[in-house]
Amino acid sequence: MPKRIPRNRQGNLVGSAPEDPAAYLKDLAQKKIPSTPTLQGLAMISKNCKACDLWQRGTQTVFGEGESDSKVMFVGEVPGDQEDLAGQPFVGPAGNLLDKALVEAGIDRSKAYVTNAVKHFKWEPRGKRRIHEKPNAKEIAACPPWLDAEIARLCPKVIVCLGATASQVLLGKDFRVTQHRGEFIESDLAPYVTATIHPSAILRAPDDVTREEEMKRFVADLKKIAKVIAWIDFRI
Repeated sequence: MPKRIPRNRQGNLVGSAPEDPAAYLKDLAQKKIPSTPTLQGLAMISKNCKACDLWQRGTQTVFGEGESDSKVMFVGEVPGDQEDLAGQPFVGPAGNLLDKALVEAGIDRSKAYVTNAVKHFKWEPRGKRRIHEKPNAKEIAACPPWLDAEIARLCPKVIVCLGATASQVLLGKDFRVTQHRGEFIESDLAPYVTATIHPSAILRAPDDVTREEEMKRFVADLKKIAKVIAWIDFRI
C-alpha cells in the first residue's frame, strides 16, 4: 500500500521542513522571488514556503496586505489565531486596536501596507484554544527574504516596526524599542524608519489605567508618523 501522507485541517500536506532552510530560501530567492515583480505574486509564492517547521502548525501563510503604492508599511511580529484562519494580517484583537489607534492618529489604514516579520502562526494548545507562542530565533531567521522582497516591491517612504521582533529583524539584534520608540532611525530600508510597541502589548497591560496610558503613548508615536506622511504628501 502507498505510504499515507498526513494533512492538516485545511488539506495541506504535512511533513518535515527542508534539511537546510538557508539553502531552501536561497534557492527560492534565486529562482522565484526575482521573477515575480508584484506583491500579489509574492503572496502566491509564499503559500508554498517550508523554510521552517511553522508551516505545519499554521493553517496557511499570512502574507502582507495593502495597496502596492502605499507610502507607509507597518511590520508586526507573527500572525495570531484569527489572522491564521482568515489569511490576513492584523484582523484580530491587536489589529482592531491598531485600527482604533490609526484613526486617532489620523492615518488611513486602507492606504497603509501591513505585514509581519514571520508569516506563519506559532501556537500552543490550551484546552480548545490556540495560544500565541513567540517564534524562536531559527523561525525568525527563516522569514527575512519575504520581508526584504515586500520592501523591495513596495519601496515605502515610511517603515514602522511594531514590537521587538520586527525591530530586531529590520534594525538589528541590539535595537531596543524601550530605548528608541518613536524615534526615526537612519536606515537604508526607507527614508523614514521608526519603531514602537506592538498593539498586543497594550492588550496585555495589567489594568485599565496602564492600558489607557499605553494607548495614549502608542497614539502619540503614530501621530509623529502621520506628520511625516502629511509632509511627504505635501512635497508630492
